[in-house]
Amino acid sequence: MVKIQSDVTVELVKHSASDSDVLWAARVSTAGEQSLEEVHKDPQRSKGLINFLMRDRHGSPFEHNSMTFFISAPIFVFREFHRHRVWSYNEESGRYRELQPVFYVPGKDRKLVQEGRPGKYVFLDGTDEQHALVERTMEASYRQSYAAYQEMLDAGIAREVARAVLPVGLFSSMYATCNARALMHFLSLRTKDDRATVPSFPQREIEMVAEKMEALWAGLMPLTHEAFNGNGRVAP
Repeated sequence: MVKIQSDVTVELVKHSASDSDVLWAARVSTAGEQSLEEVHKDPQRSKGLINFLMRDRHGSPFEHNSMTFFISAPIFVFREFHRHRVWSYNEESGRYRELQPVFYVPGKDRKLVQEGRPGKYVFLDGTDEQHALVERTMEASYRQSYAAYQEMLDAGIAREVARAVLPVGLFSSMYATCNARALMHFLSLRTKDDRATVPSFPQREIEMVAEKMEALWAGLMPLTHEAFNGNGRVAP
């Protein structure tokens, strides 16, 4: 009955997001209202303007767009996600539906050993024995907790009470909506990238989500994504 997963799901549900949104918003301050034809008539100038806005951190033109993602990930990932406040979230509710037995166990490529102090952590590969221990103990815990959850539901206990026995390794799902500026701030903190001016040390599981989101966003706004990388992956 219990299903084990080591990956996350990210889908772009809908969007209104393109590089032209940035250009249109930026040029209204100097040129007034412009048509899309005017916005696109000089590609090199457009690329230069986006780079200028990113470099000098003129951030508001990057807010006139929208992307909605469907995300399925462990609950502990969502707890980190919700620290990012310029977003809209709707998560599935354990009050209103029976939660499904899908749980997270790290894959073999997930580093398991943490050494050092806060801000100076180094993560190392685990041994085969450590990976076996993680897999065995997590699965046993998940099966036990979900059996307790089912027992309470079968006895007529309210879902909102019974869910308290379930661990944060349980998968949940949500819609998350943001603009490009908010997404860049998220990516600057939740990915580790050699191009970043300010280093970040994200937990691997939320980085897995961030990497999938970035790949989808890069296809929508390639000039903005290029400028983001070219200017140290700092949100404007």
